[in-house]
Amino acid sequence: SLTPSQIHSLGKRELARIGKEIDVILRKVQFKGSLQQYNDTLRKDKSNFYTTGQELLDGFKQILRQMDARLAEFFGHLPQAKYDFREIEEWRADAAPAAYYYAPPEDRSRPGYFYVNTYKPETRPKYMMEALAYHEAVPGHHLQIAIQQELTNLPKFRRHGGYTAFVEGWALYAEWLSKEMGFYKDLLADYGRLTAEAWRASRLIVDTGIHSLKWTRDQAIKFLKNNTASSEQDIVSEVDRYIAWPGQALAYKMGELKIRELRAKAEKRMKRHFDLKKFHDELLNDGALPLDILQAKMTRWTTKTTGKES
Repeated sequence: SLTPSQIHSLGKRELARIGKEIDVILRKVQFKGSLQQYNDTLRKDKSNFYTTGQELLDGFKQILRQMDARLAEFFGHLPQAKYDFREIEEWRADAAPAAYYYAPPEDRSRPGYFYVNTYKPETRPKYMMEALAYHEAVPGHHLQIAIQQELTNLPKFRRHGGYTAFVEGWALYAEWLSKEMGFYKDLLADYGRLTAEAWRASRLIVDTGIHSLKWTRDQAIKFLKNNTASSEQDIVSEVDRYIAWPGQALAYKMGELKIRELRAKAEKRMKRHFDLKKFHDELLNDGALPLDILQAKMTRWTTKTTGKES
């Protein structure tokens, strides 16, 4: 386990690493201003947005159909349950997130739903769509949760429960894995992925800043304004969430980093015997687990596979 100070420092290192990757993209597009100026430029360019909700929904469908075609290359076990697309209803769209996942029922009488907010499409950047789709649908929440629901050897509370660090950590890992799978070919889409990752890294800094280092609300808001691409409205809302729910926002990035750490260790120990499909299947085949139990399980798996003790 890590102390608040260690998590704070980890967040700073992650943000610095991501910042260097963003700088590479800014050089490729030959933009010489600040990150904030680049974000302003993107927001003012109407070509970065759809004009109708149907276009936005169709854009997500195209992104995920391409991902569907590649999943079997990276996963040996895919869920039987399918997913479909739904627009968030107009009466609640104004206060709803950009997208979210709704799991299928146990009897699979309907698919899982990837809900898309088509309200004011002119405010929803195309370059954020890939990371969002991979997080909420496949290979993110739908793949992990639907597989878990189909693990009949588990008791019901484990098939339908979860641990935030595992569930959200997996979804962030899915965003990152999708880059390895060959997606985010467009520079702007990759920029969107990195800005989303920077937001999650910033949470490590801000949450610990507020609850351990005695940051004020205004300090937290200012930090996020200076280091992320999010709007002021979203930043204020998020900071209030961190104040009211200490530690919860840390789970996303900490879970992702643990999964990536476990993969790196398995690759190092197993060398030519490492099989990414088998690693993913092993990681997911007991449902969501606390991170310490997940680590012990994956260590046992690598030991059994290689015959070598840690």
